[in-house]
Amino acid sequence: MDEIEESRMDGPRGSAGASGDAVAVRALGADAARARSARRLLRAETGEAGLQSMVTLAAQLLATPSAEVSLVTDVRVIVAGVGALPGPVGTVTRLEDSLCSRVAAHGERLVLTDARTDPRVRESAALADERVGAYLGVPLISDDHRVVGALCVYGPEPRQWTAHEIRTLEHLAAAAAAQLEITALDAEYAAADRSQMLTAAAQAAGLGTFAWDLRTGALRWDDSLLEVFGYDHESFGGTIDAFNARVHPDDLPTVSAALDAAIAACGIYEAEFRVRRPDGTVRWLSARGQAVAGADGDAEHLIGVTTDTTALRAGEQRVREVLEDMTVGYYHLDADWRFTYVNAEAERILSSAREDLLGGVVWDLFPAAVGTGFEEHYRAVARTGRTVVFDAYYPAPLDGWYELRAVAERGGVAVYFTDVTERRNALAAAEQARASSALLAAVATDLAELLDPVQALQAVLPHLVPSLADFAIASLLDEGHSPWAQRLHDVAALHVDPRMQPVLDEFRALRVPALAPRSSVARALAGTQPVVHTGIPEPGSVLQDGPAQELLGRLAPHTSVVVPLRGRGHTRGLITLARTAARGEFSPREMTTLRDVMAQVGLALDNAHLHAARRHLAEELQRSLLTELPEPDHLHLVARYAPAASGAAQIGGDWYDAFLVRDGSTCLVIGDVTGHDLRAAVTMAQVRNVLRGGAHAVVQPPALILSSLDWAMHDLAVGAFSTAIVAKIEQTPELAEQGLRLLRWASAGHLPPVLLHPDGHAELLTRPADLLLGMRAHTTRHDHTQVIHPESTLLLYTDGLVERRGESLTVGLERLRRHVETLAGLPLDELCDRLVADLAADSEDDVALLAVRAHREDRPRPAEAGPRRLPGDPTHHLDT
Repeated sequence: MDEIEESRMDGPRGSAGASGDAVAVRALGADAARARSARRLLRAETGEAGLQSMVTLAAQLLATPSAEVSLVTDVRVIVAGVGALPGPVGTVTRLEDSLCSRVAAHGERLVLTDARTDPRVRESAALADERVGAYLGVPLISDDHRVVGALCVYGPEPRQWTAHEIRTLEHLAAAAAAQLEITALDAEYAAADRSQMLTAAAQAAGLGTFAWDLRTGALRWDDSLLEVFGYDHESFGGTIDAFNARVHPDDLPTVSAALDAAIAACGIYEAEFRVRRPDGTVRWLSARGQAVAGADGDAEHLIGVTTDTTALRAGEQRVREVLEDMTVGYYHLDADWRFTYVNAEAERILSSAREDLLGGVVWDLFPAAVGTGFEEHYRAVARTGRTVVFDAYYPAPLDGWYELRAVAERGGVAVYFTDVTERRNALAAAEQARASSALLAAVATDLAELLDPVQALQAVLPHLVPSLADFAIASLLDEGHSPWAQRLHDVAALHVDPRMQPVLDEFRALRVPALAPRSSVARALAGTQPVVHTGIPEPGSVLQDGPAQELLGRLAPHTSVVVPLRGRGHTRGLITLARTAARGEFSPREMTTLRDVMAQVGLALDNAHLHAARRHLAEELQRSLLTELPEPDHLHLVARYAPAASGAAQIGGDWYDAFLVRDGSTCLVIGDVTGHDLRAAVTMAQVRNVLRGGAHAVVQPPALILSSLDWAMHDLAVGAFSTAIVAKIEQTPELAEQGLRLLRWASAGHLPPVLLHPDGHAELLTRPADLLLGMRAHTTRHDHTQVIHPESTLLLYTDGLVERRGESLTVGLERLRRHVETLAGLPLDELCDRLVADLAADSEDDVALLAVRAHREDRPRPAEAGPRRLPGDPTHHLDT
């Protein structure tokens, strides 16, 4: 039976739905723009003949005692009707009292099998009349695309409305709306020819009406239908032969059969066919009508409407082409769950030809879908009209995962779907890989800051237990040539069960001495690959018989694996992992993860070993490079060196130096070789020693000393760049009489010195700086001078004291200058300590600081400056 499928207004809504209808109806009356459109169509003289004929036709075609056209402004007005309620044409009611108002409010058809029992409309005053039982209403749409009213049919008895009946009423509603528009235009343009306007509107809407007198054979068409068939009033013969002459020969048998069936049964006529016009063009028409019986019960008239569906057909064809070209599977299920369309991609995914699917019920063809997410979601879409997207698995023979999008479409459910089996398998593999990567990352994070081997192994065991094993033992292997049993130490152990931890700890303490020569541990140390053993070993095979073997029996390992910890060609230790019988054996993927983790741990142990050696070397080198400062005359020298906050080794490319020259001056040096590693430190030592020897051997101004160093670095292939300041504190007899000194310096791209004057003002001695050392073999360099007053302090420093990431150097220099001023009153040692603590605590680079304070020469040397100390006699002190 061709019963109508549920639409958005077809199913019961309950009390909440009724309340929602009331809100929508109130909003309908408040829509001023829509109300204006309805008033434009509302004529003072109701019951217009053409519109009344349309209503009469609706009542006849759908076999109902009542039909009406209502326009809705802020009230509902019946403008045409047959047996209309609550009164004749022209009756005005409140919006709340009309079912037509609900149709207009939602802009959708309203299908009621029995209005008296439907909770959506139980509060309507229209139900006070018992003549309203079954009700079918569709909205009227104006030319400006607004809902202005409704066309409805109804009767006193409950009734199931068919899809054909709904489509018929929708066609008639479109014709009624066009008629209303024509009437409105006729009122606005009274001088215009009404028949021409009617014809134009009908032609524009693609609508036509026909009436066939079966007694006389006379066939009457309106102008729109004549135009569609390519006739005029003269050429149209007014008989069924004229109709048959234009129908496409391939469609004529089907159309004739439909006409004969409707006439024989006094029933519905419905057909879709092509018309061949005289100019050769082809048009598609959809015809719907009703055979009306005469007094004798036989069909007397056939009346109906036609719609030009050519454009719609073209659009459907384009849709089919799109569907066939899609790389997504698509099928459509009708209201009875039968396949009505299947595209090519769906055939491929479902491994079924469309001929085997079309017309079949989905639950019969795919029985494994019954009772699963497929059925649940499909039925939800059919019931609610809401789109659903979901993933679901269908078993063999398809045996696949699918991503589906189910949509309410054409009275049924349309499904767009793709096979995502490979993607889900890839996601599962990716999840396993992610877990492995997360384990590796977690181990790397815990090992990053640990340079003690025992702490490193203790940190890694919680990542392995319980994720990969039930218990584990970590061991370290000392370097040397003695047997492995004397160099191996079990340093950590962890059990998943805290109650078994004491047993494991006791076993760890006894295990190494009890290991047999052919144990898994011995074989792992002899090679480079993991050694796997299944079951508790027999006494003597892995462990010597005794307490250790008894404890191993209590631990009950089902499968164990010993993995050597290798780092750069050396075995630094090993980890033993074991599982009880409940966990089973290690999978290939788990063994791969174990190898990766152990390789990481091995490198961490190797790095710890290398760090210890490097730290020892760095400390030795550092001690050899820290100059013992002289304390000449009334000069007080203080130096500080602070490694980078993040550095592990206590050495870098920064250095300072101070020594006396034969001409009596004090030479001060500060420098920074590019790089921050042991190589930079070694290069720095080369540059420092060459500069120190050259400056002492050849008494020259600082600029010439640096120029000589350029040649030396080039000729000796030092192969590095460095900033530096070489300065001399000189005193001529004339300056000595005034108690003054002269600072002479040259800069190879280094930061400007800071001079703290006796009055507490700090000054950056900003002068042009020459090229870095090592840039060119021959570089012209320049000296700068500055008079130094008594109680002045000179500061030479490297960039770690001022530079900060993301900050300009100018800001850092000014911060240093101001901070020096705040510390001006402090003794020199305390001033240097404060500068390093306040400005270099978080520095990412090394800091070297050399400070000189010039005391008054007409007074004794201050106690804070320490004793006068000269080179060549480090143990002899002269008190001034």
